[in-house]
Amino acid sequence: MYYPYSEKATLEIDAKAQLGEGALWHPTENKLYWVNIEGRTLHVYDPVTKENQSFFVKERVGTVAPVESGGALVALQNGIHFINTQTGTLQFIVNPITNSDIRFNDGKCDPSGRFWVGSMHLQFTEGVASLYRMNRDKTVQKMLDGVTVSNGIAWTKDKKTMYYVDSHLRRIDAFDYNDADGAITNRRVAVTIPEGSGSPDGIALDTEGKIWAALWGANAVGRFDPQTGKLLQKIDVPAPNVSSCAFGGKDLGTLYITTARGELSEAQLAAYPLSGGLFSVHPGVKGVAAEFFTGTINE
Repeated sequence: MYYPYSEKATLEIDAKAQLGEGALWHPTENKLYWVNIEGRTLHVYDPVTKENQSFFVKERVGTVAPVESGGALVALQNGIHFINTQTGTLQFIVNPITNSDIRFNDGKCDPSGRFWVGSMHLQFTEGVASLYRMNRDKTVQKMLDGVTVSNGIAWTKDKKTMYYVDSHLRRIDAFDYNDADGAITNRRVAVTIPEGSGSPDGIALDTEGKIWAALWGANAVGRFDPQTGKLLQKIDVPAPNVSSCAFGGKDLGTLYITTARGELSEAQLAAYPLSGGLFSVHPGVKGVAAEFFTGTINE
């Protein structure tokens, strides 16, 4: 029988984030963008200088995505905003969420430069959240309803499949994806996380088409084969609540991993004092570059 081998992630920043999330390697700046949702902060980390620049954005921030013309999109509690990453200035774009108890969570840009972002209820109420797509003209369409905790999202290299996580379901789903118009159809299960192995959170793809999933509650990131659903490799993380992962470094050979400490007991914090830190590992494969939002922000 084949057993997946494990590697251990090492600490990059002892950030003590309440809810670290949204890891994304900026493809031209060669820096890691990540957020502390409950800390209401966007971070920009340079692994060469070890500098971690922080922007306080005043609202819970679910995710970040780079903009082709410069700056980034941030999904805040009160809507999608553009942030000038030189000054920290925010510019409101749109807010499709009408219930103040629902906030944005994870999201990314698709291969054609549209921004996809999901939501969740602050009390984790089942089935009341959604997945949205902001097009290049800044119009927003609701793509999925009945979501509980919208999380990781990624697209295959051939632009034909989209992977998506509603963490509550403890699985990673696949959709047929039409890159021309951004339509998704034919939802099916690609990976089911076994009982006791955590819940899938953020995801990333490697150049071999395998899925890397942060496993909340399981001290780990897992590499899964979406064709068979099998676990191929595991990264051990010294924090129970692992929230997102992104390939970075100039060769995209480093996996960066965010974690959280906000929901841990005193005993758990004593056992895992680095919880809330940013970690990294060289897993032996490389990732694919993040996509930019290619629409015009200022018109």
